[in-house]
Amino acid sequence: MTPTELRKRGFKALVDVLGSVDAVRFIQQYAPGDGDYTKERHQWLEQLSFDDFRAYVQRQPQHGSSSPQAEGSTEAP
Repeated sequence: MTPTELRKRGFKALVDVLGSVDAVRFIQQYAPGDGDYTKERHQWLEQLSFDDFRAYVQRQPQHGSSSPQAEGSTEAP
């Protein structure tokens, strides 16, 4: 089987099981990226101090919190 035949049969199998929309969504998850992640990661990590990272994390909203403050209430807990 040639690579082209394999791709066609593989995509047909996905469409048969998932349907065309979900088959495309599945394939899109595996699209290759571009650039050099390792090089870029080192560049931005070298510029980021631990204190900067901690401050960034503390500014992020907490997911799954059921506190009144997380739900937009201004009342004290």
